[in-house]
Amino acid sequence: METRELTYFVAVAEELHFGRAARRLGMAQPPLSRAIQQLERRMGVVLLERTSRGVTLTPAGLVFLAESRKALDAVFAAVRRAQRAGQVAPRLMVAMKPDGDAGLLERIMPVYRRGPDAVEVEVVVCGIGEQARMLRDGRVDLAFLHAPHDDLSGFDTELLLTQDHVAVLPRHHRLADRSALVRADLDGEPAPRWPGLSPEEASGPEVRDCGQLMQLVALGQVVAVVPESVRRHARADVVCVPVLDVPRSSVLLAWPERTRSRAVAAFVRAGTEVAVAGPVLEAARLPGRG
Repeated sequence: METRELTYFVAVAEELHFGRAARRLGMAQPPLSRAIQQLERRMGVVLLERTSRGVTLTPAGLVFLAESRKALDAVFAAVRRAQRAGQVAPRLMVAMKPDGDAGLLERIMPVYRRGPDAVEVEVVVCGIGEQARMLRDGRVDLAFLHAPHDDLSGFDTELLLTQDHVAVLPRHHRLADRSALVRADLDGEPAPRWPGLSPEEASGPEVRDCGQLMQLVALGQVVAVVPESVRRHARADVVCVPVLDVPRSSVLLAWPERTRSRAVAAFVRAGTEVAVAGPVLEAARLPGRG
């Protein structure tokens, strides 16, 4: 099986429309349709149901889509990692969402640079939820991920920090003077819509970074439950109140399984050293107001 065939199938499976998939691939529709039919014949299963109402994935198609994405990511990752390894001046690419390091990176970097295996580090600040995909497809060597939210399959990880959660409220909110809350206290409050959530899953506006979140909270447009490290960015017009019944979340360093890079190993060792020393979260232990 060729990667070209996987690329064709993924395009059709994601578009659920042969015409749109063909335009996306820059090819005519008839050869694309023939290629998918040939693929199904060779595999001996139906991947796509074609009806007058449109195209849908069969159970076999859903499985093959997930596995095809993984296979294509692995191929592209192999190329990208080999290209970086062949550079005259190698670099270590590290991905994180805005504030996704919980303030640890600035402490990790000096420790890492002191080691003999350190190379130049380039930090890629990406959108929420993009770090794992960048790590899988080889665009980066390491990523700050978060459990239980991110998919950790295929990665080795090192736990750096486990956090409780706080509710970020406008300073004059009815709950702002409470010493602690439970989730039920926030029923009916507008919640931010993080990337990937539909309007039905969250009633508030879409939020893409911490600065935007703080502005919307201060304006009274959202109330957010987030890891306590966000206290480092709390403004004077918002407060952070502990939420007692939200499961703790973890910040982890992740890298692809079977990685043999000495630079990656050195960065992980530096992260572990900083983690053992303990978190430094400004005002993190102050109850109530952030």
